[in-house]
Amino acid sequence: DRKLPPPARDPGPHADDRLLKLEKFFADGNCPLRNASADFLEAADRYALDWRLLPSISIVESSGGKVFRNNNVLGWGSCNRRFRSVRAGIHLVASRLATSTLYRDKGLDDVLATYNPDPEYVSRVKSVMRRLSSAATRSETRLN
Repeated sequence: DRKLPPPARDPGPHADDRLLKLEKFFADGNCPLRNASADFLEAADRYALDWRLLPSISIVESSGGKVFRNNNVLGWGSCNRRFRSVRAGIHLVASRLATSTLYRDKGLDDVLATYNPDPEYVSRVKSVMRRLSSAATRSETRLN
């Protein structure tokens, strides 16, 4: 039931630097979803979502893949929805956030409040998004 994807391939010298940043962010938190970093980015790009959104939701919902069931690392459907793989769940949620009338054309706060009506949810996910941005900036500073 807790099937995580295999580790990402070696990204090579010209890889999207978001992949390296996201893998490091997950690794720093000892999060198993490090191996799904490329899936998060692929889904974000395919559905024109902020690349930090789904990984941040995964941190709040499953501690980055530490606690989940049914391959549902994003807590979709109150964690009751089953997916054939973690990757399938990531892509389905990305698709729904981009195309469903429940989410489409809403700002981030409204998307998150619809995703989970808990009054603290919006601030929790946005806090992770800021940490991910901050981690990315620190990484860029060290590289320059």
